[in-house]
Amino acid sequence: VQLQASGGGLVQAGGSLRLSCAASGSIASIITMDWYRQAPGRQRELVATITRGGSTSYADSVKGRFTISRDNAKNTVYLQMNSLKSEDTAVYYCHADQYSSRLLSYWGQGTQVTVSS
Repeated sequence: VQLQASGGGLVQAGGSLRLSCAASGSIASIITMDWYRQAPGRQRELVATITRGGSTSYADSVKGRFTISRDNAKNTVYLQMNSLKSEDTAVYYCHADQYSSRLLSYWGQGTQVTVSS
């Protein structure tokens, strides 16, 4: 499985960005896809998850502002980020878990999101 993340950039506080994560390869057994983020000097944290069944979950810090969704036809997961705050500044990573006789974990390259105050 290969994950290609895109959509990061510089935005003013209060603005919006949409991140995309395109999955390719042997994607049939992917069970969840997530977005993580890592700010300088901090640990990587889980931001949002979407399961194969379409269930979603969010970190408390982004609830009500971020929305994770997917387009199955395009094998792409999105993270719509609204009402961005300076504390959302981080490198955002796409992640997928796949189960095929054992659990496998995949990461995409990061995409930088910078929110200016």
